[in-house]
Amino acid sequence: MSKAAKKEQRWFYIFIAPWLIGFIGFTLGPMIASFVLSFTDWDLFTAPNFVGLENYITLFQDDVFWKVVYNTFFFTIISVPLSIILSLGMAYLLAQKIRGIKFFRTVFYLPVLVPVVASSMIFKWILAPDTGVINRFLSIFGVDGPAWLLDPTWVKFSFIFLAIWGVGGNMVLLLAAIQGVPEELYESAEMDGASKFRKFFHITIPIISPVIFFNLVMGLIGSLQAFTQIYILTGGGPNNSSNMIVPYLFSNAFEYYKMGYASSIAWVLFIIIMVFTLIIFKSSSIWVYYESEVKK
Repeated sequence: MSKAAKKEQRWFYIFIAPWLIGFIGFTLGPMIASFVLSFTDWDLFTAPNFVGLENYITLFQDDVFWKVVYNTFFFTIISVPLSIILSLGMAYLLAQKIRGIKFFRTVFYLPVLVPVVASSMIFKWILAPDTGVINRFLSIFGVDGPAWLLDPTWVKFSFIFLAIWGVGGNMVLLLAAIQGVPEELYESAEMDGASKFRKFFHITIPIISPVIFFNLVMGLIGSLQAFTQIYILTGGGPNNSSNMIVPYLFSNAFEYYKMGYASSIAWVLFIIIMVFTLIIFKSSSIWVYYESEVKK
């Protein structure tokens, strides 16, 4: 190896060292520690005792755990597809070349800039049973609105509504992808008599499918780890009807000090996320189109 190559290699290690140190110290190290702790009964105050698979056995026999898993899946299965459909529809409409379209693009993106804590507090006011904006509006028509955050059924849909509030981020990515579709493809389709419907589903959707795929993966991972809104608005109530996996993990770790049990929850969640992510990646070969890809 030449002197210049050695120098270049040395600088490579110098520049990558901070990232490696951070990854080992703040990601890999805690992951290994949590895996080890998941086999102990550590409570923060006493030395951890090895208990084998007891935490995992207790977890799978825990009715509350299965309830929060159901709530998490319910939230994910509805909110993620709905967010993608709405953001795709908004992106398509905002891609139209009409007067004042930039104003509407800005308006629809603004909710993304609002911090999660602030938006949660806003929704707490909007969804208040007596003084909330939505129930006051419904009362104009003589309709008694539900106690959104206090009713076991409606509280789930309240969080789905809150998740949809932030679709502006997905919308921007899809808008950029739609604007990048070559005009020649639309022109060729028009010459063949294709309708707007056919152009959208046979040209636009396939070409922007990598962006849809990205939004799907990130949305899935994010929804399975939902925490802040739940913690601020309901704390998982009423009667765990809005509780999800991460808030349940948090309460076991920092309210009941069952760090070993919480670590086992974290690893079960990790496996759930990995399984769903791998399924999506595996299915992507069927519906995601890459222009440079050669199908074998």
